[in-house]
Amino acid sequence: MPEIASRNHIEAISRVTKKALKDANITFKEIDAITPTYGPGLVGALLVGLSYAKALSYATQKPLVGVNHIEGHIAANYITYKDLEPPFLCVMMSGGNTQIVHVKDYTEFDVLGKTRDDAIGEAFDKVARVIGLGYPGGPKVDKLALDGQPNIELPKTHFEGETLDFSFSGIKTAVINIHHKNPNINRADLCASFQKNVTDTLMENVKKAIKQTKIKKITLAGGVSANSYIRHAFLQLEKEGIHVFMPDLKLCTDNAAMIASAGYYNFLAGKRDTLDLNAMPNVQLGIGHFEI
Repeated sequence: MPEIASRNHIEAISRVTKKALKDANITFKEIDAITPTYGPGLVGALLVGLSYAKALSYATQKPLVGVNHIEGHIAANYITYKDLEPPFLCVMMSGGNTQIVHVKDYTEFDVLGKTRDDAIGEAFDKVARVIGLGYPGGPKVDKLALDGQPNIELPKTHFEGETLDFSFSGIKTAVINIHHKNPNINRADLCASFQKNVTDTLMENVKKAIKQTKIKKITLAGGVSANSYIRHAFLQLEKEGIHVFMPDLKLCTDNAAMIASAGYYNFLAGKRDTLDLNAMPNVQLGIGHFEI
């Protein structure tokens, strides 16, 4: 409910900011920059945070450094792994995005492949809703799948050529149709089968990306990277000499620390924004907006 979300942001943002400062035992004088998310996301919620940040920047005379939300998820890995340095590949998995990103440097990105329809997190949520698990769907599917077996045959979308793009609409629709035709089906088996199918799809494209780029360093990012089955599957790559990095579970879903991490590297790169910075609900990763 975007309108309700925006109103709740307005009610919470001031007290959340004050509590964060109190918990960290610092003041605005000790802060180097204000680093809000400018997109992608719900435009109303983005505008609340961005407007508050611009007011803070103006009042405190601290630099304003806007952060791409997806970039923030990638930067969560730098918090967990202090020695992690680009270049590496990042598999971005969330409710709104599924991408394989070549992280060339801390502020330089190249999207190698992305979903052509539903994001993986969106597919998890829709499947969970249809089979009666509720929202958010990802953790609920993951938990129920532990009691099931991946013994239900489900389709996979294949593209011609060497593309690294994804499609999760077909698998989502197949699971929904199976449940509608047989509402008494073992839901644990259905979840396990769905989870294995989407994970296999991820792994196929990741292995292609490794082959194409010759990069043997992989990071995960986004809320779906908290999925236990997906994490286990990626860790198996280490047997093939691939180094795998995964953010702490508390840093997988949306959080302020990851945005601050991305803002930190943009700040070091000398990137600054003016108070004209606007919310960009559909902005893509790697699209520049800064003034140097």
